[in-house]
Amino acid sequence: MTTEPDYPQTAAARGRIEPVPRRIRGFLGDELVFDTTAARYVWEIPYYPAYYVPLADVRAEFLRDENHAQKVQFGPSRLHSVVGAGQTHPSAARVFDAEADSPVAGTVRFEWDALRWFEEDEPIYVHPRNPYSRVDALRSHRHIRVELDGVVLADTRSPVLLFETGLPTRYYIDPTDVDFAHLEPSTTQTQCPYKGVTSGYWSVRVGDTVHDDLAWTYHFPLPAVSQIAGLVAFYNEKLDIAVDGVSLDRPNTHFS
Repeated sequence: MTTEPDYPQTAAARGRIEPVPRRIRGFLGDELVFDTTAARYVWEIPYYPAYYVPLADVRAEFLRDENHAQKVQFGPSRLHSVVGAGQTHPSAARVFDAEADSPVAGTVRFEWDALRWFEEDEPIYVHPRNPYSRVDALRSHRHIRVELDGVVLADTRSPVLLFETGLPTRYYIDPTDVDFAHLEPSTTQTQCPYKGVTSGYWSVRVGDTVHDDLAWTYHFPLPAVSQIAGLVAFYNEKLDIAVDGVSLDRPNTHFS
């Protein structure tokens, strides 16, 4: 039996192409590789787009043709290494044939990790922000209780609820409502295009068992979700969370 998610799914389908109204820049180290106001969003998968950058806006000296022609989903292309700033990233750029009958003809698709990316003057992480996604951080007085194997990890009536398209609601909790006796700091760090870079992760110890990386925080989140700064969230999928006494995993079960 398949359970339908109780949150909105992404709206775009694979193969969709749309203009990007933002200035997009990519840097290799401290060197500017491209600067464009004419990029395109291209959905190679449904969940989020990639940037395709006009070849005319890319500095040619950073591209080294690998003489590897390929025909892919969006047409004929050639793989290039990205070279400069003392670095070489093999096959990190795919240049689409400018003469081809293709909606992305004359553009370059860069591998994300090879560059540092900016929308206008703001850094972006992991992948482009999906223009069909929303991320809202809302204060609430709903009663949130977090448990693992019967041990209460957090209990609050003043959470911030973070609603992000395509993901379950996340419940951000004031540290004073979290029982850190069961939390052990972790060295894990993750990045999100909508929230920024985490500043802390915790594993949870219950008895002799350690459950890795179940909680996290952003001390310096991106401005759009500034209300989650310094608050702690837990993975809904990996432990028991009750909202106003109703378990997220077992809707007919009520917690005391």
